[in-house]
Amino acid sequence: MPACRYLPSQRSSPVTCFSLIATDGQARRGTLTTAHGPIPTPIFMPVGTRGTVKAVCPQDLRDVGAQIILGNTYHLYLRPGDAMIARRGGLHRFMGWERPILTDSGGFQVFSLSSLRRISEEGVLFASHIDGSRHLFTPEKVIEIQTNLGSDIMMVLDECVPYGADREYTKRSLALTTRWAKRCREAHPTESPQLLFGIVQGGFFLDLRRESLKQITDIPFDGYALGGLSVGESKAEMLEILETIAPELPQDKPRYLMGVGTPLDLVRGVAAGIDMFDCVLPTRNARNGTLFTSLGRITIKRAEYAEDDSPLDPACSCFTCRTFSRAYLRHLYVTQELLAYRLNTIHNLAYFLGLMERVRTAIETGTFAQLQTEIEALYDR
Repeated sequence: MPACRYLPSQRSSPVTCFSLIATDGQARRGTLTTAHGPIPTPIFMPVGTRGTVKAVCPQDLRDVGAQIILGNTYHLYLRPGDAMIARRGGLHRFMGWERPILTDSGGFQVFSLSSLRRISEEGVLFASHIDGSRHLFTPEKVIEIQTNLGSDIMMVLDECVPYGADREYTKRSLALTTRWAKRCREAHPTESPQLLFGIVQGGFFLDLRRESLKQITDIPFDGYALGGLSVGESKAEMLEILETIAPELPQDKPRYLMGVGTPLDLVRGVAAGIDMFDCVLPTRNARNGTLFTSLGRITIKRAEYAEDDSPLDPACSCFTCRTFSRAYLRHLYVTQELLAYRLNTIHNLAYFLGLMERVRTAIETGTFAQLQTEIEALYDR
């Protein structure tokens, strides 16, 4: 499929890159077209913060069915540098990944550096967590960085407010996020093949979320994200925002829930109408020995697996489950062998990506509710 571009005479009006194939309730099955190929949705995107998904190589990602991965603007800007990556043909060539890439704007990383940054109308002044050097991220700067990286989908600069922020702070923050979003829109290169997504903020005040939704969707972006969740709130609070706001996002654009979640979060997000997800959870949990299976969570270090010759997940066909026993995986993990991280990560990603494939099929066949019930029985504990 051709890359999406802006019409020469209508720079502010993106050509649609998203098509719906089927729906089942609020759940949506679609296709998002990018410069590096089409992406079936709903989709889970493995996180490759520094130009690599931890513990696995690009071939592993292809083998488990990854369609798109994430890169992190903040980290890649600091090391090795976006200009250095641009000189090597962009992030795809640099890391040997020919499929689509989404880069976030670095807003969440700056949010996490609360003691090392200062927010102003101009942007965010922050001190590097590596060497203390000072840098300024403006809306224009993050677009420039992501343009150098050559990602297929870029995110606007936003402020992710901390959980518990009061109403007045949250209201000022969402207004600033809107102004930054407009500047990102203006800075986005004319006829760029890179898509640009806006981000809805507003904390945990439903009326402010709706206010942010109205402001951000008034700006013509290629897709819209729901940010500022999974920042310390309860699951009930997250679900209230998700189930209220997600269905109100534009029907004809991809909807992205940032930084969430568990298998249960994914199916509940799909049920609310979300199309795209990312989270470090499957890769981080793999390195911590927690594995997701068709039987529920398995903590592989437990003594009960020391002589268990069965595959990790009898319903999984990934390299790990086809080749090794639970006993061997436990041995690798408790002896801190590096192979443990790779094999565990391969499986967790295979599970998450396989779950999303099942979700897509269920939406097409009108059986999504049954699949959601099955996942809730496994993971709603």
